[in-house]
Amino acid sequence: METLLKQSVGIDISKDTFMASICCIYQSGKMDFITTEPFKNVKAGFNQFVKWIRKNSSKEVQITFLMEATGVYYEQLAYHLHKLSFHISVLLPNKVKNYAKCLNIKTKTDKVDAKVISRMGAEQNLSRWTPPTPVYQQMRLLTRYYQELKKQKTALQNRVEALNHSVFTDDFVAQSYLEQLSLLDKQIELCEKKLKTLVKEDEELASKFENVETIKGVGFITIAIVVAETQGFSLITNRKQLASYAGLDVIERQSGTSVRGKSKISKKGNSHIRAALYFPAMVSSVRNISLRNDYQRIIKHKPNKKIGLVAVQRKLLLLIFTLWKNNEKYQERE
Repeated sequence: METLLKQSVGIDISKDTFMASICCIYQSGKMDFITTEPFKNVKAGFNQFVKWIRKNSSKEVQITFLMEATGVYYEQLAYHLHKLSFHISVLLPNKVKNYAKCLNIKTKTDKVDAKVISRMGAEQNLSRWTPPTPVYQQMRLLTRYYQELKKQKTALQNRVEALNHSVFTDDFVAQSYLEQLSLLDKQIELCEKKLKTLVKEDEELASKFENVETIKGVGFITIAIVVAETQGFSLITNRKQLASYAGLDVIERQSGTSVRGKSKISKKGNSHIRAALYFPAMVSSVRNISLRNDYQRIIKHKPNKKIGLVAVQRKLLLLIFTLWKNNEKYQERE
């Protein structure tokens, strides 16, 4: 009988269901996929999943669980497994996709994805996931609500502007719009106040915010969104990974002499972070001396100035990450 070295459960999760696959690696180098099954993404499904795991896995070797951080849909299962003291690893999106490319796997189904994830967990030594502190979870709820309120306000302002320039107007409609705008302003103010109170109550968090706010053009809300979406950078290990997570990594299309495509950002990442950094990048490209110099250098001889703003967005994000991790204030260079 072959000696089992490692066993891993790969979980491909979605809103209502998740697919799980068990992969085993033996001392001889043989790899075996024991079984693959679907489960409901609810408490009853979690209990069935745990029973299935205990029935189909070996008690002699520790079993590890691997899943992607797919929106918020992975969280309930991850917390459930964590409470049972299982070893769980959570990956940022696209890591499994890149791993599958290395294996030259082109088929994409839930079953295939679960097998790929389980194989990745069996082959690699991945760090153990620990739940983020509640303050980051609450901060994410508040910052996403804040962004939604701002979107609603912008949409209403556009309607008011259109109504003011229309030949036909109606006092009731105009007044309703104004009342809704007033209510949104109050909600935005209350949301920001609650966020500031949340940060102020945590001394270490407040100190880190104070350090990052020394960057010209970067305000409290921008920092709160970046920190909330990265869970205090808990899943981030390096700058390249952070840029990829935010969708600010650069994709180049160049091959030989025939392919000369334009370089562009992937946008396959967290849109909340990109949106939060857009206006700070505009301000920094004017007020921040070092970033302004970088901006002017990048847009020189470029017909589209947006490429310069994207570069400043990326630099701001990496700068926030560095100051946060090192607990330092920003020192502007000329």
